[in-house]
Amino acid sequence: MINKAEQIIIFDTTLRDGEQCPGATLNIDEKLAIAKQLSRLGVDVIEAGFAFASPGDFQAVQKIAQLVGTEDGPVICSLARAIKADIAAAAEALKPAVHGRIHTFISTSDIHLEYQLRKSRAEVLAIAEEMVAYAKSFMADVEFSPMDAARSDPQFLYEVLERAIAAGATTVNIPDTVGYMTPSEFGGMIKGIKDHVPNIDQAIISVHGHNDLGLAVANFLEAVKNGATQLECTINGIGERAGNASLEELVMALHVRRQYFNPFLGRPVDSEAPLTNIDTRQIYKTSRLVSNLTGMLVQPNKAIVGANAFAHESGIHQDGVLKNKLTYEIMDAQLIGLTDNHIILGKHSGRNAFRSRLTELGFELSETELNKAFVRFKDVADKKKEISDRDLEAIVNDEIQQTPDLFRVELVQISCGNNACPTATVTLRTPDGEELTDAAIGTGPVDAVYKAINRVVNVPNELIEFSVQSVTEGIDALGEVTIRLRHDSRVFSGHAANTDIIVASAQAYVNALNRLYASLQPQDKQEEVTA
Repeated sequence: MINKAEQIIIFDTTLRDGEQCPGATLNIDEKLAIAKQLSRLGVDVIEAGFAFASPGDFQAVQKIAQLVGTEDGPVICSLARAIKADIAAAAEALKPAVHGRIHTFISTSDIHLEYQLRKSRAEVLAIAEEMVAYAKSFMADVEFSPMDAARSDPQFLYEVLERAIAAGATTVNIPDTVGYMTPSEFGGMIKGIKDHVPNIDQAIISVHGHNDLGLAVANFLEAVKNGATQLECTINGIGERAGNASLEELVMALHVRRQYFNPFLGRPVDSEAPLTNIDTRQIYKTSRLVSNLTGMLVQPNKAIVGANAFAHESGIHQDGVLKNKLTYEIMDAQLIGLTDNHIILGKHSGRNAFRSRLTELGFELSETELNKAFVRFKDVADKKKEISDRDLEAIVNDEIQQTPDLFRVELVQISCGNNACPTATVTLRTPDGEELTDAAIGTGPVDAVYKAINRVVNVPNELIEFSVQSVTEGIDALGEVTIRLRHDSRVFSGHAANTDIIVASAQAYVNALNRLYASLQPQDKQEEVTA
């Protein structure tokens, strides 16, 4: 189990709170792929989902508990409202995990009590105490969250936390649910809890916060200085509204500035011992995987993992970095898993060399996944003179995405020009194995392709985002396309990479449509599709 005195505990909620970001819906296999990577990253706790929310969420939590929640693996957690049915579902889904945790919550702010729960403070106190005890009857590790703690009356918050700990909560999580607080306020709230909750030494203090004012990471670091030892965060900071506190930013802030934070954790100032259990070399790969599977692009100027995070254009900066990286870089790019290496792989390279390089990059593929990726690698190698590590990452992530295999692009043919009418002919293989061809005219080649695809699939949707990024430099670079479309207020994402940007656009659009189409099928059919 986790020793709260030794390190800051990293609690990852990418698969629960992160997935609540519009358009970031993941299927079971995608969640499992991310959970396995989070385990390799070294997170201490994975909040795998909200087991009671849906049969799909229950199955995802259960599968992650079984395959990732091993003896030497992370704690697997499921969220549950302070309701018996939720808690029982969480306990059942978590049974396969060696180390399981039930995370139960109830609102404590007066605005939530009046308008959402319609309950009195006395009723909330009784419910919190009873439901924590109920969760404790299933497993020893129980976390309790007073939702909207940041806007709760401090005296009432102290009383709720005291009751929850007395009932068996081993972790009490303090959420800034609406991203309202500033760092000094958040740090003061944690200090108030330390000073006024009599039995607080019997529980780990955790923090959870949203980035509505862009202060989530700063708030968490201030919380650490005041006694919080668990941080609830997500990869790339994804999540509801403006997102959650970013895991990579928190971890690297604690790593780079550990001499500053050491005294707050009772360590010697010059201690070089890591403050978290995270393998920082896995950060970039984890970021890319989550971005690809959720369809949530990472902005270029994003701290730590953005494309520009280690880029220098200013002549003064370039001169300094060439002389000594420390002049304008506070961390080495290799520390987060980036590398400047160019692999010597091309169209004559064999499967063993390909497998070996993927292993070095941290990919663990099944034989089937390796075969698919190798075929794609050979196809790209015929078109590109040199293949970089980033090309390999794009190829592998594109090929192993677990999107429902319903419609498949067989042919894309375009006719366009400055004085021509953009026309696309598309052939798709349908879920029944039939090949259907249609053509359409559009305002441009991509628009024409999408209109032709829509004529075949015939599922109403609204395209709300179309994004193209170059994986590497050069005219022959792989182009990554991310699509987000809306149907009945739900958002579905698709992703693809190809040296031909029109083909990548078609494949990304079909990926998104496959997710949409699968969601419209009965539950038993959905299980067949994702099996």
